[in-house]
Amino acid sequence: MTSKVSFDVVSAGVRQSLTVAYERTGSGEPLLLLHGIGHHWQAWEPVIPLLAPERDVIAIDLPGFGTSAALPAGMAYDLSTVVPVLGGLCEALGVERPHVAGNSLGGLLALAMGREKLVRSVTALSPAGFWTEAERRYAFGTLLTMRRAALALPRPMIDGLARSAPGRAALTSTIYARPGRRSPEAVVAETLALRGATGFHRTLGAGRGVLFTDDVPGIPVTVAWGTRDRLLLRRQGVRAKHAIPGARLVRLPGCGHVPMNDDPALVARVILDGSR
Repeated sequence: MTSKVSFDVVSAGVRQSLTVAYERTGSGEPLLLLHGIGHHWQAWEPVIPLLAPERDVIAIDLPGFGTSAALPAGMAYDLSTVVPVLGGLCEALGVERPHVAGNSLGGLLALAMGREKLVRSVTALSPAGFWTEAERRYAFGTLLTMRRAALALPRPMIDGLARSAPGRAALTSTIYARPGRRSPEAVVAETLALRGATGFHRTLGAGRGVLFTDDVPGIPVTVAWGTRDRLLLRRQGVRAKHAIPGARLVRLPGCGHVPMNDDPALVARVILDGSR
């Protein structure tokens, strides 16, 4: 059952409470899991059982996504705001410098947490922020199209599409290389999560000028990219390696932009190897 934790954040000098939803299971060193834009913590469900025997796994809904509250009014969804919020979340959960793995937006946040020395290792799966301007416009345009479709489709149509493999492909093939493997219930839930994401547009707005060009020295960093990523093309992984020379760059054969569902065993192994 999903839990929630509340903690204080400061906006414009005013202290306010923020509530974040999370799922926690397993034992061992703590591992924080961060999803991508428009998604929710359940994106990690295929790999959590494989991680839990070796890690205290904490999968969260980022603020403004899933069932987590939006950031308070006046707080931007940029790295300089969200990274300290994630640090405050770790403190509220009693976790000091966890390992962190993130996908897409979550990968960018994971790298930024590593840069600030808030974590002990980083695994970034197709992280945002290594694009050219043309690639960024393409990715943002694709995400906006997915969001509009999620908003426009009536719930009975979403349920109907999710019941068949072609329908699941129509809803999710942009992010999964093997959308037929996703359960109907999961596809419905993530389509509704995309539709209900209160932080979606503000996150996109904050991301327009983002380029991650800094090194992340002093901690182990793994950058992994699916060979069938249709949203953030895999050549961006080479740019990530140039920016972070000490990073381990891993290829994920046959995986799309959200690889946890396409090959759970491979993704879990990459995360565990990166956090050892």
